[in-house]
Amino acid sequence: MARKQKNLFLSHIHEDDPGLGKFKELLGKHGMAVRDYSVSADNPNNAHSESYIKTNILGPRIQKSSTLVVYVSEATKESKWVNWEVEYAQKLGKRIVGVWAHGEQGCELPEMLDKYHDALVGWSGSNIVDAITGRTSRSENPDGSERERRRIDRYSCG
Repeated sequence: MARKQKNLFLSHIHEDDPGLGKFKELLGKHGMAVRDYSVSADNPNNAHSESYIKTNILGPRIQKSSTLVVYVSEATKESKWVNWEVEYAQKLGKRIVGVWAHGEQGCELPEMLDKYHDALVGWSGSNIVDAITGRTSRSENPDGSERERRRIDRYSCG
């Protein structure tokens, strides 16, 4: 199987860094190679100015990505950065995919992800690949059951 390369921004909290390796490994097993534009503990930004971080670090990385993927764990909801990253990606018209963290049983989503996700899927390599490539727009719970969508259509006026 030919590996398909995707440019992704993996929005997450740094406590979930170990899960990102598992995430990329799972995608690799399903034929997708990842060029990761996110900031992680092993690739920190070390900046302190919020404006600088948004304008010079996160913004350009999200712009280079085809899809913003949010790695959803219980603590993700509290991250102002995850919400900002999702809202920024939405303004750019990027595909926004939420992926429940491996082993996650369910939790509240970050407000902007709940509002703007194009797909939300559980820990299934084929479902994640389908969500990233746009072959599915499912919104599901970690167990794969259908989840009620609260999404606001980004193309509507209201």
